[in-house]
Amino acid sequence: MIDSLLTVLWFLVALGVLVTVHEFGHFYVARRCGVKVLRFSVGFGKQLWTWTDKQGTDYSLSAIPLGGYVKMLDEREAEVSASEVDQAFNRKGPWARIAIVAAGPFANFVLAVVLFWIMLIPGTTDLSPVIGVVDKGSIAAEAGLEVGQEIVAVDGEPTTTRQAVLQQLVYRMGETGTITFTSKYPESTLQYQSEAQLVDWLKGEGDPDVVESIGISFYQPAFKSLISQVVDESPAQRAGLKPGDEIIGADGAVIPSWTEWVAYVRARPNQQIAIDVQRNGELFNLNITPEPITLDNGEVIGRVGVGVVLPEYPEHMLRTQHYSLLEAGVKAAEKTWDTSVFVLMSLKKLIVGEISTKNLSGPITIAKVAGASAKAGMSYYVGFLALLSISLGVFNLLPIPVLDGGHLFYYLIEVIKGSPVSEKVQMIGYQMGLVLVAGVMVLALYNDVMRL
Repeated sequence: MIDSLLTVLWFLVALGVLVTVHEFGHFYVARRCGVKVLRFSVGFGKQLWTWTDKQGTDYSLSAIPLGGYVKMLDEREAEVSASEVDQAFNRKGPWARIAIVAAGPFANFVLAVVLFWIMLIPGTTDLSPVIGVVDKGSIAAEAGLEVGQEIVAVDGEPTTTRQAVLQQLVYRMGETGTITFTSKYPESTLQYQSEAQLVDWLKGEGDPDVVESIGISFYQPAFKSLISQVVDESPAQRAGLKPGDEIIGADGAVIPSWTEWVAYVRARPNQQIAIDVQRNGELFNLNITPEPITLDNGEVIGRVGVGVVLPEYPEHMLRTQHYSLLEAGVKAAEKTWDTSVFVLMSLKKLIVGEISTKNLSGPITIAKVAGASAKAGMSYYVGFLALLSISLGVFNLLPIPVLDGGHLFYYLIEVIKGSPVSEKVQMIGYQMGLVLVAGVMVLALYNDVMRL
């Protein structure tokens, strides 16, 4: 229950920050362009708190915390006095209106740069992409990758960390063609280049594990099944497991490592397991029944709801990078740009069918990720905020009426043709845009519910 409340809280904090920054972008540039702002609201519906400044702008916190808006003086919405008509939004030239509308998404990108910058200042540490397992008959096996090799590049792009490999593989989802790997053994400078063929790779799959799908697992040192956390209302909690417990056996057989324990549980959904648990030097016997989880491929696996105390990796496998303040800022801008391009590419693949619509996520999934990232640590939560801010900025720039990008599209047409788009055409566009956006939201919410 507490975890659920914290998840909702962290989701609302994230939404509040992103909405406030987005709307402040509109607000700030509107004022700089001489437009009177009537209201700056975070949330919709009934006002819970309001304050009015000397320029007549109402600042509101409203009851429904699922968005926000900036209301500007506009003759199309209400009668405007002769003394204020020059402050109306609709009386400003198209370039001023473009600046005001674009300022919201731009503010989201600026926020992402700042958040990434904050993350990068202390430096970063990641693991080297050394292969621990290669599955027979897999894409990796076709490419000739071997256990113990480090993947130093995918499709010619350097991959110094596991995250970099993951990112390059995600770029290839839904595609047909040749994928190229460059690898080497840790103690050697000799590099090997190999390739394999992709055919509609992961097309139609929902929430795929791209690393597992090419047929590899990264190296990890053998470690015990020492529990770090127990999920509320999970089979593990009902069985009586606690953080600090070590699982040493199951059904009379020795379980020497976490890997064996996970495999044992996955193979036994809805089957009771008698486990041997060591707690504070004492041995306990407990019974646990893994809950069934259905994967997207239809496979049903078992899950008990525990986390593990992660092992320490050898120093030579750690990739640590330190940045000066300036270097961190430049890297943050690059990361924001790369992520924006990736989001756009993913949207394009969704539209053409290369990526399944099952990968669309709605508020429930976003809330769960917000809660999980906050629980993992503040740096993870800051990174989540940055990624969400970029997604919001990119989505709002799509040329769909009702979104900022739709307004920008109309204003650019006005610049080109020298006159505004007719009200009738704009209204038809807004109706179509509303149906499209509502449809996407319903589909995303449906995916959320199915994931539950």
